[in-house]
Amino acid sequence: MGDFSSLGKMIMLFGAVLLALGFLIAFGGKILPIGRLPGDIFVRKGNFTFYFPLVTSIILSIVLTILLNIFFRK
Repeated sequence: MGDFSSLGKMIMLFGAVLLALGFLIAFGGKILPIGRLPGDIFVRKGNFTFYFPLVTSIILSIVLTILLNIFFRK
């Protein structure tokens, strides 16, 4: 057969990332104001609501770019 130790490590890492992501989704709104940053566009007119998390998207993009460059650098 093959060496499955690297596959096992990858699955454990993926599980840890999912656990951390779940924690952030469940409790992150109370700790960090992600999604309610200054610069996010929020318009409410009558029964119409428009929300576009512009600054939140930019910050998440920068953080993910840095993390992916660190972990997947050749």
